Amino acid sequence: MLGAWMAKRGLLWTGARITPATFESALRLRTDIRGYLQCDPTERRADNNAVRSLNSALRLSPLVPEARTDSGMVLRPARDDALAGLSAVVAELCDGSLKGTLDRLKMCAAEECRRVFFDRSKPATRRWCMSTLCGNRTKTRTYRERHRDAR
Repeated sequence: MLGAWMAKRGLLWTGARITPATFESALRLRTDIRGYLQCDPTERRADNNAVRSLNSALRLSPLVPEARTDSGMVLRPARDDALAGLSAVVAELCDGSLKGTLDRLKMCAAEECRRVFFDRSKPATRRWCMSTLCGNRTKTRTYRERHRDAR
């Protein structure tokens, strides 16, 4: 499944194999990225546990700077195995951090969803990946609980 996900997104280099160790590294990276993103953007850097865990997982994805003729310099994976695709994800996180867009990457506040989404709202205050689905479900549940308690 990891191989299919990576291949669909162009992250699985030709001939790269997903080993059990690669799979474990991918799960750890995903868990630590999600742990970081579930924090409010203004509190992320202050959450020592989330930062420490994320830094530990990021060490598995070494990057090297590469000069390009068309776009200055970029970070690229320092390896050519299956973990290179995960390193490409880390490079995108670094790029987002430098451009100031990483704070717009958030995790849906709905407990049953927890999808990661990019907040495109002007004030960057979205809480749910889809207000018509997750937001509506949460608001309806809150409404029903409030009215059940009122009876």
